[in-house]
Amino acid sequence: MKKHLVLGCLLALGISPVAHAVSNNTWEDISDVGLYSLIGSALVLPTARSDWDGLRQAGYSLAAAEGVALLGKAAVDRQRPDNSDNDSFPSGHASVAFASATTLHLRYGWQYGLPAYAVATLTATARVEADKHHWTDVIAGAAIGGISGWLFTDAFDENVQLVPWADSDSAGITTVARW
Repeated sequence: MKKHLVLGCLLALGISPVAHAVSNNTWEDISDVGLYSLIGSALVLPTARSDWDGLRQAGYSLAAAEGVALLGKAAVDRQRPDNSDNDSFPSGHASVAFASATTLHLRYGWQYGLPAYAVATLTATARVEADKHHWTDVIAGAAIGGISGWLFTDAFDENVQLVPWADSDSAGITTVARW
């Protein structure tokens, strides 16, 4: 009974003995798929909802996270665990993944944020498992992403929206308000 409880807790935390048998290339693929899925979700969801403010905010959040991560890589000369280069700190994957998750959470609520944070955590963990980053690299990246999401994202208000429009003679933005 005690053995099953420990195994259940380890699996719930994502620590599985089987996970160590997976190759580094598979972990890199997992981190890439997680990152691209989150970026896509953060940009496609507001577009599908015609939430142009949300799209703009997501763009700012993702760009800020990536920019700060690139500046950090240029400023901090830390070797990756696989010795491939000196761009380990901070993790760009983690920063953009957590910026996407934070943007989705703040803009659309926990129903979108919870699964997004789970994918962002998997993405960051996969970077460590692929020997591309140290734990401190992904933690710093997650902090950068979370902060950029908080700085640029407002909660979605269905009652007030800005709607862009264009015709053959002119273009503009209309404010739509419901009460």
